Amino acid sequence: MHQKAPTNATVQIVKNGPYKISGNLPLTRQVIGTNAGGESVKWVQGPAIATQAQYALCRCGQSASKPFCDGSHAKVGFDGTETASRESYQDQAKGIRGPTMSLTDAESLCGFARFCDPHGQVWNLVNQTDNPAASKHFVREAGDCPSGRLVAWDNASGQALEPTYEPSIGLIEDPAKGCSGPVWLRGGVQVVAADGFKYEVRNRVTLCRCGASQNKPFCDGTHAAINFSDKQ
Repeated sequence: MHQKAPTNATVQIVKNGPYKISGNLPLTRQVIGTNAGGESVKWVQGPAIATQAQYALCRCGQSASKPFCDGSHAKVGFDGTETASRESYQDQAKGIRGPTMSLTDAESLCGFARFCDPHGQVWNLVNQTDNPAASKHFVREAGDCPSGRLVAWDNASGQALEPTYEPSIGLIEDPAKGCSGPVWLRGGVQVVAADGFKYEVRNRVTLCRCGASQNKPFCDGTHAAINFSDKQ
């Protein structure tokens, strides 16, 4: 699961402050698209957001110029203490082995995007991976999980079945729940803690931007419970 990060593509966490982005990472809106039943079924890319080679994204949820930092973290006394596990994904995840594919699940990383729910849920689909239709749904649902909580694996090769992403950042919007979601890092971007620790580089990671996650710097879905919005 460890991926090589592109040169200088880094998210530096500032103590009780913003995410300092470097490396010319493109920034776009990423909208959770739903079917008629309200289930998450696709990602819809929204407009690109103009940025510089380096920029700072709000982490406290209080900026008046979201998604960018305006210094509000200092005014509100934001506590951005990082409490998330620093173990590797594999050390955190539990596994379910199916007929031809397997699933690993690190529950604490859940960003509440709900792509895991359609077609009977991904945890049941893994047991049906000898069925071509179920197998297709399984791989897509695991791969659409923005936080990388869920990963599909091919049993024969032992390889992760990951979607291909260029190094980039998405700002998740969740119209079905009427809220804005986390910062979505894609394609292997290095996250550096406020104390200098380098988190494992992964293809999919979601970082809290509502300020209320109990698993900082990662998203834990609290944005939905508090109806976080980055609209001004």
